[in-house]
Amino acid sequence: MEEERQKRACIVHEDKMKYNKDKNYMSSIQDLHTMQQEGYKIPELPLPYDLETKEVLKQVNRATRKLAELKGVAQTIPNERILISSLTLQEAKDSSAVENIVTTQDDLYRAGLDINYQFINASTKEVLFYREAINQGFRMVRNKSILTLNDIKHVQEILEQNSAGFRTTPGTQLKRESDGAVIYTPPQDGLEIVRYMANLEQFINDNQLSQLDPLIKMAIIHHQFESIHPFYDGNGRTGRIINILYLVISGLLDLPILYLSRYITHHKGEYYRLIQAIRDKCTDNAAEWEAWILFMLKGVETTADDTISLVKSIGQLMAEYKNIIRPDFGSKYNHELLNGLFYHPYTKIDHVVANMQVSRQTASKYLDHIVSLGLLQKEKMGKENYYINTRLMNLFIEFGRYDPTEIPINIESVHVNETPNL
Repeated sequence: MEEERQKRACIVHEDKMKYNKDKNYMSSIQDLHTMQQEGYKIPELPLPYDLETKEVLKQVNRATRKLAELKGVAQTIPNERILISSLTLQEAKDSSAVENIVTTQDDLYRAGLDINYQFINASTKEVLFYREAINQGFRMVRNKSILTLNDIKHVQEILEQNSAGFRTTPGTQLKRESDGAVIYTPPQDGLEIVRYMANLEQFINDNQLSQLDPLIKMAIIHHQFESIHPFYDGNGRTGRIINILYLVISGLLDLPILYLSRYITHHKGEYYRLIQAIRDKCTDNAAEWEAWILFMLKGVETTADDTISLVKSIGQLMAEYKNIIRPDFGSKYNHELLNGLFYHPYTKIDHVVANMQVSRQTASKYLDHIVSLGLLQKEKMGKENYYINTRLMNLFIEFGRYDPTEIPINIESVHVNETPNL
């Protein structure tokens, strides 16, 4: 009976979607909410489909091989903090760009010199909060190998700098920015949101509930989370952090260094289209789920390959710097000096003092000498000098270069009613 009711509801929903598209007409927020209630019903996980199709498994194998290669290449960098610091910042930049929070490499690394975030623009500050959320999430899950609802809430709290938690009041809708059309209304009832999230938590952590390949599960988890849309704000970015953390707890990554948001940014239109296609089809949507999973698997393969190239380039540049600095400094050489230049692409005298336990005069002398070797660029900001690893920065800039070939599609989360005091 429930299955028949759901099928009838989907037919009504699809007919209304076609009508509204043909007539270019949307009646009211209340009608749209009714459409959502009659339309897509978020499924309980696991899904009732065999999603390990031939094409999916072939793509799983390709993506898994690339992730294994990335794990191996990452181990060639002697200090993991260098990769975590640099690559989580790049992921933060790209994931935030999906939400039209745009900043530059220069702004991000200059911001690292402002400990109290006093002179940082709003977009840069949000990207830095994102990096902090990834790093905190990584520390939470690294050893316990599970991802709980409290972990997810904590990640979102860092992102949004509030502790509102899951939505408890109705009125949230997803709208297309270009014309204001409501494309999806997530669950409105607070208890329903909690129930869906409890099921998602079980699906994430209980391998007996589903024995699907972890990469297939990651794609399902991401779609389910975005459809539940449990928070008032920050759902997209929280969902993309969950992707990375899930790969870590599944053993597919040792470090949170995959650039998956870069792929999403470059294919934003396809990303939103495939997410919505599953909702629009309602039931019998196995083909739509397969298309979505293939998209995400291809994203993992592509970004793992890109990240491998970047990590190798960082390693080669470190080796080149070491071959110049070590013989020149002789007995004064310390590996912490080299590590610092890559951990802090914008380096201050204070960084060298802390890393090498030397005086400010000695630290200044070391940095000025490295400038004379042509490896750093010295600039003055306010009353203090700082030293830029320009070749490393150029790697990040070149890696992040993107010339869009499509008109960007932007989806915003809108609260029709007043949101609670955050």
